[in-house]
Amino acid sequence: MKRTIYLPDHLAEQIDVYLDEHPNETLSSLVQGALELKLAPKDLSQLLSLTGIVQHPTHPAADQAEDRLINTHPA
Repeated sequence: MKRTIYLPDHLAEQIDVYLDEHPNETLSSLVQGALELKLAPKDLSQLLSLTGIVQHPTHPAADQAEDRLINTHPA
């Protein structure tokens, strides 16, 4: 499919610089790669795996628990 788009001058200049620095890429490959990243479903699996790190919170999240220091080496 062919499309015509209009770009602000600053983006067109950035594209020209990028393509000069990456001679193996074309405008088409650059746009396709950018669109694939932008439109791809978000993989949240790594973020969701982090939710299991805090198994026993010391303070409720509503009390800004992330701002508190915890003693990881109690005496």
